[in-house]
Amino acid sequence: MITRASHSQSGFTLIEALTAMALMGLLVSALAMITAQWLPNWNRGLHRIQRSESVSVALDRIGADLAASEFIRPDAQSRSVLFEGSETSVTFVRIALAPKTGRGLDLVRIAETGDGDGAVVSRKRVAFAPGRSSGRDFGDPVVLLQAPYRVSFAFAGADRTWTTSWHDAERLPAAVRVTVRNAIDASAPPISRIAVIRVSAPADSVCRPADTTCDRQPPAAGGTVGRAAARSEP
Repeated sequence: MITRASHSQSGFTLIEALTAMALMGLLVSALAMITAQWLPNWNRGLHRIQRSESVSVALDRIGADLAASEFIRPDAQSRSVLFEGSETSVTFVRIALAPKTGRGLDLVRIAETGDGDGAVVSRKRVAFAPGRSSGRDFGDPVVLLQAPYRVSFAFAGADRTWTTSWHDAERLPAAVRVTVRNAIDASAPPISRIAVIRVSAPADSVCRPADTTCDRQPPAAGGTVGRAAARSEP
């Protein structure tokens, strides 16, 4: 014998269906409101992380370049080293990194160019040849940082005194401080990185431990020293 379910248990009434739809609408509205408040914060946090990573990568690249600076003079007659530094740019010689360049040298310039939203920090290079250190057309630009970030350089010699320029010196700086600032957000703390230059004197100024005739000259103040040269007694 088949029994039929009672009318009260045969399904949802119209009032129950409308109530369920109203509750679902309230739930969806609450979720949309929470998402609208949470998503911008998520995007800001993600952008902040991405900017921090880009700044870190740029500082690593600049620091590695500066640490690899070579003690090179522009020509045989010059006593100054080929290293020109200012608060917004630095030019130096290092071993070439470009493919198919062999064991040559590159003249590298890292500088800030442009103003406002168009300001960028870029790295350019050109093959180095003695006697032709100026008047060169740098190429192969690589953008390291973009606005709103600005970069500044400071240089320290053997006396560990920081200065904003390094020109016509007879010695490479002992260290270069690279500072990145946010030009828009003044409350953001600057980020600094110190690159220690591995080579600070030419190869012919290195005294061998067993060479008793080698003239070792102590570093002078201000970041420049006279070149120590090996000499033999008459």
